[in-house]
Amino acid sequence: MEILGTTLRICVNDLEESAAFYERLTGAPPLRFERGGVRVAAIGCFLLMSGPESELEVLRKVAATIAVKDVDEAYETLTAGGAQVVAGPVPTPVGRNLIAVHPDGSVFEYVDQKAA
Repeated sequence: MEILGTTLRICVNDLEESAAFYERLTGAPPLRFERGGVRVAAIGCFLLMSGPESELEVLRKVAATIAVKDVDEAYETLTAGGAQVVAGPVPTPVGRNLIAVHPDGSVFEYVDQKAA
């Protein structure tokens, strides 16, 4: 499995204020989208999320988002190594993702940029 990078996931109360800070910090404009009632701004290596506390509670359990070349390959590698895939692979606005619990209990999202 080829890992291309990692995105830091941050739950915020005020998406607009936080997005402005991270945009100044990185010099990158935010890519915005909404999913499941959660508003998201992807800015550089940061993924800011804001929405209902019930949704954010679940999202906080995911330590990071890991970009991979191919989510299907990640699925095979993860499950062969003893990880439990608890969601996905499913399409997203920019590709596909899955959520996996590693044998040590860590939870990560894996994403690619392939069309579903």
